Amino acid sequence: MNIHHLELFYHVARNGGIMEAVRNMPYGIQQPAVSGQILQLEADLGLKLFNRRPFELTPAGQELYAFVLPFFSRVEAVGEQLRGGTVQTLRLAAPVFALREHLPGLLHDIRSRFPQLRLTLRDGHQPEITSLLERQEIDCAITVIEGPATGSIQTEPLIELGASLLLPRGHRAKTAEEVLEGLAAGSERSPLITLPANEVLPRRFRELLSKRGMDWPPSIEVTALDLIDTYVSNGFGIGLTVALPGKKPAAGLRALPITDLPPLVIGTAWRTPATPVVEALRGVLREHAATLVGGGNDAG
Repeated sequence: MNIHHLELFYHVARNGGIMEAVRNMPYGIQQPAVSGQILQLEADLGLKLFNRRPFELTPAGQELYAFVLPFFSRVEAVGEQLRGGTVQTLRLAAPVFALREHLPGLLHDIRSRFPQLRLTLRDGHQPEITSLLERQEIDCAITVIEGPATGSIQTEPLIELGASLLLPRGHRAKTAEEVLEGLAAGSERSPLITLPANEVLPRRFRELLSKRGMDWPPSIEVTALDLIDTYVSNGFGIGLTVALPGKKPAAGLRALPITDLPPLVIGTAWRTPATPVVEALRGVLREHAATLVGGGNDAG
């Protein structure tokens, strides 16, 4: 097998398609060149490695990707090590709120310990973050922890966030249960604003409604919790959200806890073995979570 063909296949498999690989590869190459060399690789092997539309690795492609992944995913890190190991890298994913409100100060602490730290920060939700970890595209994440850790991905719970409904202050309901009772009776017709349907919180909320024989499909899906505040404030409906540490509802809004929903467990997820930078980050995240718990989560 041609080693360059294997490298191109690695990028195609990692990015989920030839066009995506061309856009994200670390050097310039045209799509026809990639397509031609991948076809040559498949011809050499006498096997089809992936289906094009929709993109999906075949069993042979999965086996080959598992083989090339440990090498090509570490090329950059090994290069830095051979140059003297002075540059440390951290590829971190987290929800937008954590990246904006909590991580800047914590990353200053990490950078003071690793002055040559090279950071890659990505925003995302739990399903995306899990996929990034599995594909070895990030080293560590702050995300919703659901279920036990598997394989080479380890998790550590940090803090629990309670679910709530976000309403305008003028809404008649005094509790989340009153909102749900109104929904069951047909008197509550407000549109629902949530995170994407594949997120843990909307999924659990659907399960709760289903157990009660109810349905409340979202009218608006947004990708960040603060957008829920924005659209509820502007009269678009009722929001499904969580009580974030140190953050009160916007003026004119009320957050009503949903007592029948278990809290979301937010924690750290990382690939093993953890690098010294990841271990240091885990430590500061643990300390920071302890201060948040000690300070309380005022939902307003």
